Amino acid sequence: MKYDIIYADPPWQYSSHNSIQKVSLVSKDQSVYPTLSTKEICALDVAGIAEKDALCFLWSTSPMLPDAMQVMVAWGFKYATIAFVWDKQRINAGSYTMSQVEICLVAKRGKIPVPRGTRNERQFLSEMRAKHSAKPAEVRERIERMFPTQKKIELFARGTSEGWDVLGDGVGKGDIREVLRGAWR
Repeated sequence: MKYDIIYADPPWQYSSHNSIQKVSLVSKDQSVYPTLSTKEICALDVAGIAEKDALCFLWSTSPMLPDAMQVMVAWGFKYATIAFVWDKQRINAGSYTMSQVEICLVAKRGKIPVPRGTRNERQFLSEMRAKHSAKPAEVRERIERMFPTQKKIELFARGTSEGWDVLGDGVGKGDIREVLRGAWR
């Protein structure tokens, strides 16, 4: 199946930046999930599941922004803009400034999928950060209003969402690396 809208929150690897060694992130609540190197994320055949006219909404933390740009190109998309800025309402220590926001980029392949829904969705959203790495449902809902009839998939999903196909650790149609190597068509 091919998708018009791809929504992804990659499990960025921070400790071994750009290495193929797998590590796990452990948060304060002790939840663990496997991470992937930028090279491994780039190697996923996302282009193979994207329609010729498609959008990719890609979450990135500030330190991973250069890697997110590499991923978009590797997946066959061209950076368009910052789609959403999420104020997590909690401040984390950062290397330069206090970290409080996360961004969701949007990249385009071909043309913007039609028909279009709303065009007045707000870029900024302020919502208290929940469990480690969980993104606000409001972002997905805004994408749904913008593109109500398009085929959508969430990559690296942590749960299911009505109207979306999902691939993630323990949800969807199998291991994302196997699926996006061509095993799922």
